[in-house]
Amino acid sequence: MKSKTLIYLVRHGETEWNVDHRMQGHQDSPLTELGVKQAEWLGESLRNEPIDIVYSSSSRRAYRTAEIIKGDREIDIHTLDEFKEINLGIWEGKTQAEVKANDPEQFHYFWNDPAEYKVQGSETFEDVFNRVMNGLNQIIQNNEGRSILLVTHTVVVKLIMSYFEGRPMKDLWNPPYIHPACLCKIAIEGGKPEILLHGDITHYKTDPSVS
Repeated sequence: MKSKTLIYLVRHGETEWNVDHRMQGHQDSPLTELGVKQAEWLGESLRNEPIDIVYSSSSRRAYRTAEIIKGDREIDIHTLDEFKEINLGIWEGKTQAEVKANDPEQFHYFWNDPAEYKVQGSETFEDVFNRVMNGLNQIIQNNEGRSILLVTHTVVVKLIMSYFEGRPMKDLWNPPYIHPACLCKIAIEGGKPEILLHGDITHYKTDPSVS
């Protein structure tokens, strides 16, 4: 009998810089009060789900989200740099409006043709895809038949889901929107993935805002 591996893939809750529309990347900012609630809502909805192991990006905003979702389960959270957000180089700490004004070409590439994106000190989307998939494949290999919670970031979620969908890079930002603390759920059985949820926010208790 083939064993089924479940992946609960989550973006971190809303942060202060999300509210400011500020580029975070490898930098960080705390969860907002709403961001904490978003993580709590997801934690409540997953309370009866059999989560065996938790992995998180090593960024504090992801780790804090993972802590909240984990709740009182007696399991450790394993932090991995492979699941950090894309390094945005000289863009980090700047608002989207500032970046768009100062570097309209690369801003366009970021959102419309990600394969062409590259600014001083940044990773490319391909760089991120390679490190993320290396980490994900290792996790899947080490946890066959288990239920895995993985808390990470928007670009990482988009790249992982594009892999499972077979979505081309140029369509990376097409819907669904990856809201804070949204849930993607993937089942893998016999090496074949099945997407069960993609950007799900049915656990939200208020209307979502874009952040």
